Amino acid sequence: MINILIGISIPFLGTALGAACVFLLREQIGWKTQRIFTGFAAGVMVAASVWSLLIPALEQSQKLGKLSFLPAAVGFSIGIAFLLLLDHVIPHIHAATNEEEGMPSGLGDTIKLLLAVTLHNIPEGIAVGVVFAGLSARNTQISLSGAIALSVGIAIQNFPEGAIISMPLQARGIGKGKAFLYGMLSGIVEPAAAAVTILLAGIMIPVLPYLLSFAAGAMIYVVVEELIPEMAQGRHSDWGVIAFSAGFVLMMILDVALG
Repeated sequence: MINILIGISIPFLGTALGAACVFLLREQIGWKTQRIFTGFAAGVMVAASVWSLLIPALEQSQKLGKLSFLPAAVGFSIGIAFLLLLDHVIPHIHAATNEEEGMPSGLGDTIKLLLAVTLHNIPEGIAVGVVFAGLSARNTQISLSGAIALSVGIAIQNFPEGAIISMPLQARGIGKGKAFLYGMLSGIVEPAAAAVTILLAGIMIPVLPYLLSFAAGAMIYVVVEELIPEMAQGRHSDWGVIAFSAGFVLMMILDVALG
């Protein structure tokens, strides 16, 4: 139980540390730094989706023979559809473009900005929760080191996300303390989603391959719909691609070495 509590808290710690950058940096994050942060986060999420989620889903479906791809394909598609639905329902605003999406509402820009980050964090929390739910069942191929590797990888990519949310809030005139608090709280959805998933472990274990691939689909949706466009917008630069590659390789190493 202690290992599970620590595991689902690690990603939140990454967000909190990133949000604390508001106390250390005096100026707004530059376009190059933000592009590097976004590209790195995208690389980590893609690698985590493949090695920590899709490959285990395929491995656990081998008894289906030639149809072993089915749970992964179905779960992945449902994950994409789920995030697509949330993207059209939840009102949110993107810091990089100030573009609003979701249903019309009377919410302020600060709340919409927080909701945008929350939308990103939902699939990450589900992913961590599904992996630790499988670990707690003790009858899956998921190891503690592999689950921790996923948590650490997501925490690493949450660090720049925490900074990306707190720094723009400060630039909008919000005090450093409140900007840090908002940035930190934007990551609370991850341990919350993970905890709910683990509590439902008894129901979820029989369909674990579907849930692993569901989380992968949700994460890939965030990468393709949000992070990659933000990484490539503005003047041409290779920094985003380089950071994407670094994040991908780092997460791959963590998962293979620790898994």
